[in-house]
Amino acid sequence: MPKKVSPETIKHVSQIAHLKLTEKEIDKFTNDMESILDAFKDLERVPTKGIKPTFQPIETKNVLRKDRTEPSLTQAQALANTKNKEKGYFKGPKVV
Repeated sequence: MPKKVSPETIKHVSQIAHLKLTEKEIDKFTNDMESILDAFKDLERVPTKGIKPTFQPIETKNVLRKDRTEPSLTQAQALANTKNKEKGYFKGPKVV
């Protein structure tokens, strides 16, 4: 059976992804992609006639909630467990 994935295809994809692959890596990825495509062939043998398509196997629900105010930490409580504070704020590393 002829290969579906050629080394040229792997080279092209690697160029698009800005990857520099060696010839050994190109051969490996060519074989790996062939194996992956062969694995998907197994799905073609699954009997799906009469099966209704599903796009979401688990029912989804709206997980949003009403916004409401709740008591929160004071500034002093929020800063209580850190040594890295200055003038009432958390002090982080210098950004250059």
